[in-house]
Amino acid sequence: MVGLSLVEAVALLLPQGDAALHVAVVESYKRAFSSARGRGEVDEPLFPGILDSLAALEAAGVLLGVATGKSRRGLDAVLKGHGLSGRFVTLQTADVGPGKPNPHMVQRALAETGADEAATVVIGDTTYDIQMARNARVRSVGVSWGYHAVPELERAGADRIVHRGRDVATAVLELLEG
Repeated sequence: MVGLSLVEAVALLLPQGDAALHVAVVESYKRAFSSARGRGEVDEPLFPGILDSLAALEAAGVLLGVATGKSRRGLDAVLKGHGLSGRFVTLQTADVGPGKPNPHMVQRALAETGADEAATVVIGDTTYDIQMARNARVRSVGVSWGYHAVPELERAGADRIVHRGRDVATAVLELLEG
């Protein structure tokens, strides 16, 4: 369920509940998670090689964006914690519109940046990321160290699979040049 919005994940976990219950559970979870983050109990590390890939993509003139199932508050905390605030030109979160695999976040990112589908690549570690990319008619790179296994990412339609963070930039640039 990682990759889905919290409401969608809770609805899958509590199918007998109604929408009001799902929202109440999500709000309770958000308060608990925010409290744990405030106490320093949440560890959200960057994977090895990711900073190098971000730098390589920026050096190549690629605009960077985020499309995540996190809330904007959660994303802001992660970006600030890693010194990445301001590095991305568009931030799409589950707070606005439908979550993955709906193409909404990619479409909003394209509209905000003026990029077109042919010049866009989604990087993801779940089938929901890959499906979102396909639904938005953009290419995708699946990463093998995430929540869904490589065969699942391949079945979902990933254009490339990478096994190391430092290889993300190469895969993205190859897709953009190809």
